[in-house]
Amino acid sequence: MLKLTERLGPIAASQEADTLTLPYELRIRGRLKALSDAGRELGLFLDRGPVLRDGEGLRAESGETVRIRAAAEPVVTARLAAGLPLARLAYHLGNRHVQLALGEDEQGGYVRFPPDHVLEELAELLGANLERHEAPFDPEPGAYNQIGHSHAHGHDHDHVHDHSHHQHGHRHAH
Repeated sequence: MLKLTERLGPIAASQEADTLTLPYELRIRGRLKALSDAGRELGLFLDRGPVLRDGEGLRAESGETVRIRAAAEPVVTARLAAGLPLARLAYHLGNRHVQLALGEDEQGGYVRFPPDHVLEELAELLGANLERHEAPFDPEPGAYNQIGHSHAHGHDHDHVHDHSHHQHGHRHAH
């Protein structure tokens, strides 16, 4: 088994010895046994950290590199006019604390998310045209987890914060 132990960040296809295509739910794991796209047994032994991104390289103990590919999986792509309408859609969907992929292609800008009837209804209420299909899902990493950004934000203490000064007035346990 090829043991993958080091994250390299984005690499060019010319640097890969093999590829590993995984859906989003498996790219969030640091420990995993899988078969590479060429059929080789791989073991991921990575520190817990950010999601494995499409195009990211992993180095094996042997020095070989394997490039991650985001698998096509069921998604909903919501399209709306660029500018404020698209920003409003992204804001309201993101306010639901779900993973979102933001992108642009030949048809314009979009917001992509896993199928969810509540989110789909909200997107349609905001005027979005929805496409239910299979495509790679590679959500935004978030402001504190940008690629190449080493700042960590977290709480390791065991108590409850009262955020009643927020308009929504609920409590968060950290």
